[in-house]
Amino acid sequence: WEHDGSFSYRRSCRHGICGACAIKVNGRATLACKQNAIELIDLFGEELVIEPSSKKRAIKDMIIDKADFWAKHAAVKPYVVADVEARPEHETKQSISEFNNFLDSDLCIQCGACHYSCPALEVNDAFLGPAALNAAYRFTVDTRDEAGDERLAITAEMGSGVWDCVKCFECAEACPKDINPIEKIGKLHNLQFVRGVAESNVATRHAEGFLRGMKKTGYLDEADIVTYSEGYLGMYKHLNTARKMFMVGKIHWHSGIPFINSIPKIKNLDEVQKLIEIAQTNKL
Repeated sequence: WEHDGSFSYRRSCRHGICGACAIKVNGRATLACKQNAIELIDLFGEELVIEPSSKKRAIKDMIIDKADFWAKHAAVKPYVVADVEARPEHETKQSISEFNNFLDSDLCIQCGACHYSCPALEVNDAFLGPAALNAAYRFTVDTRDEAGDERLAITAEMGSGVWDCVKCFECAEACPKDINPIEKIGKLHNLQFVRGVAESNVATRHAEGFLRGMKKTGYLDEADIVTYSEGYLGMYKHLNTARKMFMVGKIHWHSGIPFINSIPKIKNLDEVQKLIEIAQTNKL
């Protein structure tokens, strides 16, 4: 084989810790320095297509413009915000349990693999993305930080925050450090309720409506969750979907009508209700 001197790519550490060499092979995100070619051939066969992490942001060959990635990373204040002068005499220590709350979010190397594998970002440029939201979680749960609520408010914004994640788990598959960003996004959902940052909007009412249905019958009532989150006027835009669901027996004619239970209760519903009561966070 020949080495093409014009072929451009980024590289630095050669140990999978700098994140510079993130690429895609047959559509799968990986770190070039970490990935064994023989393993890829075993997985995909002898034909391997090597691509930049994001084609639409490609500058040359494997090099991409990561300006959008860094801008969203900066937007969540990815650093500890604290009044250092208030305690100048000593360091601020953390216990092992406090450190464990990071859930490996601090292992992120900003490679962008999850960011450029996210389908929500492909259709919504405003979405912060899994890497930025992972960073938001990491510093929000840091006991030394004093800007947690401010950071949560940023992640709660409609159109750009955690509520625009589609829960596809692509970020978990793409991450070369096995950080599981979707787990941190779920934690941010919960923290918004716990700390009273969550606002009443379609997304948060949808989450509340899901819980409401589970407590009432043990099942998800699709019609009820629409009326609860969007109201009866908002329900009209879903009439075509409702018609299709009705045709296959997914909903009944009285679904979504107040005071009429269209879904039977499961057995041992009280056990489900007890579990919900134990796990439930603050309401809106």
